[in-house]
Amino acid sequence: MATSYTENFWSSHDGLRLYARTYAGPGTSGATVLCLHGLTRNSRDFEDLAPHLQQRARVIVPDVRGRGRSARDPNPQNYQPAVYLQDIITLLDAVGAQKVTVIGTSMGGLLGMMMAAGHRDRVAAIVLNDMGPEVDPVGLERIKGYAGRLPPPKNWEDAVAQTKTMFGNAWPNLSAQRWSALARRGYREDGNGAVTVDADPMIGEMLRAAPAATATLWPFWKALRGIPMLAIRGAQSDILSAATFARMKAENPELVQLEVPHRGHAPLLDEPECIAAIDAFLSQAA
Repeated sequence: MATSYTENFWSSHDGLRLYARTYAGPGTSGATVLCLHGLTRNSRDFEDLAPHLQQRARVIVPDVRGRGRSARDPNPQNYQPAVYLQDIITLLDAVGAQKVTVIGTSMGGLLGMMMAAGHRDRVAAIVLNDMGPEVDPVGLERIKGYAGRLPPPKNWEDAVAQTKTMFGNAWPNLSAQRWSALARRGYREDGNGAVTVDADPMIGEMLRAAPAATATLWPFWKALRGIPMLAIRGAQSDILSAATFARMKAENPELVQLEVPHRGHAPLLDEPECIAAIDAFLSQAA
């Protein structure tokens, strides 16, 4: 499959230089898909899914500020969802995307829900990857334990080992080649050739300083009824509990759901069942 994307930079409202990949869609389609990554991740997490999706739509995949090729923020207080959402709206305006389908992993799913609540006219549909209106505190504490605290890897082999430590329980039975590819999504070489985590360590500090997660997003969830939504959960997820997943369906009977076996937080979205579910959902939503 041919992969074609352009690299775009734009300026945030406060002058930060931000980055996104844009995968051109078929000329016959005016649809746009916006892919949003997790807390310390970046646009490379969609390097398998985006080329598949571009057969049906234009695909926009940003690096949220502080991650990937987007600039690190000199004011860490800006590492918060409200600011990220403002950046996303600025990006969509810059590329002329009036309405999008959002595919959000973890934090990206939260941003998708926030976008639908605050800018409903901009959201055609939402795919939530292992995120809902309530976060399991077990998984949140796990992420707080490593975000921004990992020692610099000695080399790429060490980066692979760190990746396995963080995600081994979530992604069992992967090949060595696959683990190497996944490590290169979360790390990059700096100007001196040293391997480093591809996210500002202050993101983790801001997460640990934030108030504890509560269930106050349930009213927020009810406000999203009427928007086509697909919710994907890793069967072993410690972020999106089985109880929360069931309640999501109970409070929104039109919600389409998929539970992915042998996955924790979060499914990689290259699993055959994920691809099939996303394709079917996008076709129906269209």
